[in-house]
Amino acid sequence: MLDDPRTVRVTGDDTAAVYRRADDVDAERRPGGQRSAPVPEAYVWCNLTSGNSSRALWLVLLPFMVVNLAHWMRPCAHGRRRTVRLYGLLVRLCGLTLTVLLVAAACEVALDLIAWQCAGTRACAARHSWLGFLSPADGGWWSAPGRRLVLAALVPGALTALLWYLSHRTWSAYESQQPLSPGSDPEEDTAGGALARPGFWYGRRLVARLRAAHTAAGLLTVAAALTVPAAHADRRPGGSQALDTFGWLLQAALAVTAGVVVGVVCRRGRSENRLDQRLDRHLVRRLPLGALLLLALAALYAGWSRTGWHSTGRLQGDAAFGAITLVQGFLVVVLGVTAHLLHRAHRHPSRAAAGSDAAPSPAALRGLGGPVVAMLACALGGVMSGGVAQRVSDWLDGTGTALPGPPVLLTWQASVIPPLLVVVLVLCGRLAGRALRRSRAERAAVARDYPDEPLDAQRTRQIARARAMATLTDDAPLVAGVVSAVTLLLGAAAVVGALGTGRTPARAAAGLPAPVLGAAETSQALGSWLIGLGFIVFVTWGRRAYKDASARRTIGILWDVGTFWPRAAHPFAPPCYAERAVPDLTWRMATWTRATGGRLVLSGHSQGSVLAAAAAWQLPPSVRRRVALLTYGSPLTRLYGRWFPAHFGQEALAGLHRDIVCWRNLYRLTDPIGGPVRLPGDCGPAVDRAPLRDPLVYGRTARHPLPEPILGHSDYQADPAFAEERRRLLARLHPEVPAPRHRTGQPTDPDGTGPTGTERQEHAGPQGSGGRSSG
Repeated sequence: MLDDPRTVRVTGDDTAAVYRRADDVDAERRPGGQRSAPVPEAYVWCNLTSGNSSRALWLVLLPFMVVNLAHWMRPCAHGRRRTVRLYGLLVRLCGLTLTVLLVAAACEVALDLIAWQCAGTRACAARHSWLGFLSPADGGWWSAPGRRLVLAALVPGALTALLWYLSHRTWSAYESQQPLSPGSDPEEDTAGGALARPGFWYGRRLVARLRAAHTAAGLLTVAAALTVPAAHADRRPGGSQALDTFGWLLQAALAVTAGVVVGVVCRRGRSENRLDQRLDRHLVRRLPLGALLLLALAALYAGWSRTGWHSTGRLQGDAAFGAITLVQGFLVVVLGVTAHLLHRAHRHPSRAAAGSDAAPSPAALRGLGGPVVAMLACALGGVMSGGVAQRVSDWLDGTGTALPGPPVLLTWQASVIPPLLVVVLVLCGRLAGRALRRSRAERAAVARDYPDEPLDAQRTRQIARARAMATLTDDAPLVAGVVSAVTLLLGAAAVVGALGTGRTPARAAAGLPAPVLGAAETSQALGSWLIGLGFIVFVTWGRRAYKDASARRTIGILWDVGTFWPRAAHPFAPPCYAERAVPDLTWRMATWTRATGGRLVLSGHSQGSVLAAAAAWQLPPSVRRRVALLTYGSPLTRLYGRWFPAHFGQEALAGLHRDIVCWRNLYRLTDPIGGPVRLPGDCGPAVDRAPLRDPLVYGRTARHPLPEPILGHSDYQADPAFAEERRRLLARLHPEVPAPRHRTGQPTDPDGTGPTGTERQEHAGPQGSGGRSSG
């Protein structure tokens, strides 16, 4: 970014810091005549998303990250506070079901498949010698069914503790960063969009509250997995009346505590209008401790000696997974209705904001982006849960005949994967055909863009193909919407089949015509193989990311978008790096401008442009009057404006354009991520520059004897337009600068604009090769 091998960290730490060239460290103290160009600074934040090897563990948290995205995808709304709160509540409840699903899957593997089925079956226990001390044939103390379950409960309990630990550690490092308070200057106000609110990037209290609730939910799930089988045994003839009574009381206590957990999740979410620095310490501490106490009582209850209790069949897993799936489907449907109401209200003229300069932004899927993503998060959680259970079952029971296996519903869910893949392949074929047609149509446009060049058919096709492939990003809503709808329908069919027949698809199809039976058997076998393959690929990817820094950077690019947003729906999602990065940028810009009276250009590439916009929103008005914005390869409108319309829609971006002095945006037609901002013309000077040429030179020339590459999303600063737009921004920014602040003995620039070194350019970009920001 700085184009110099000698760099110095001027502020920050090993996680995120601001760097300068070594020659520019003391630029503010040198006479202005010795400097002929702006002083560049680079803010490097790549370690927030792809730092040490522990980031590989974040792959396990992928469903939580996806459902957290759904919270921020709600449509714009004016005067619909209750509907907005209902939307957030539904997403938080979806996140709670994902926590319960993950812990239930761990219970299924450890308690049901290993401790109940395999250890209780003589042939399976003999095949796995490490389970010998649990086998009834051994006759040991741990061979009792309840005690086997208690010992196995250590696995889901440890998983819940690990999730709590990861969330608490990142909470201390990320959410505890104090943002710049806009109210510190009496001349400043907090006018602006949602991202300009003082508490937007400070979700410390909410994450702590949700972490307590989700931790308690995980512990209660383990406690229920221990209590229900033991209570079922006590209700049989000849069971202990005292144990049966205690079992009923324990189940009632679990139900009441679960209600408290749901109530905590349903409480009003974020407090963005102010810095909410309070913590609900009693709730944060006592709710998990109460759930832990109930888990200890459940372990004592399940481990009590019972005569005549033997492990046969499966544990009550079918009902649990069926209930989770039904609740998730219901929440997604209601969330879709809520999002539709918000979107329709925003599009209605009477609901538009008074005096708004911008038309309603074209939200993805007509405002249904959030429900679609929430459905995909639930499906992803189901696939991960079913994949683990299926692989462990196959490993324990090689022949597939000794054990009953995982719950029937998980087998049905695996069986619907092949039809879903057929739909995905059809979609891919359609997109490929559309890209081919666009490529042919672009050839004429390429010829018009290079009128003075001798045309080469192969080179023209190459450029046209790059442009056509870049447009596939705009088809992402279609793919996500179709896949989500098909997933919802197939998931409903799986629930009906599992609960209606109580048998696997192949056994349920027995006696039906041969084609139906063959399709059921093929789908079940292929689905089991595919879900196992997906699980192996997932584990392999995580292992490679743990050892390979370049693989961690690749995963870090995925986290750039997924972890930009605060953890408003799920506390176990990967932490929000923007709650560290945005305060870093705002503090640096505000303190520098106040100390020097200077002006700066804030430039950002790709995800860095989103960070730059978020930081500009958080700046006090007196600082924004000294700031110009230069974005390039920016997804602000193309991705964020469509998927997050309430926060990056045209109304919000038009407000940002009015608040800062000037803004220019660069993009290429070959860029699959960046695009134009497309603000209305009455918002002020044009933001978008005409699309940059890519490649810069069509063919070989005396100045460019070798073919120029098609850059697409990368290397914008190599284009002469970058330096040209930066010079224009500084020139336009100059008249807006207030009177300089002089200090005794401090030299000033010859032009009288302020102290020395007051022209500065700051970069905020995503990580690139070598683990540094790419500008």
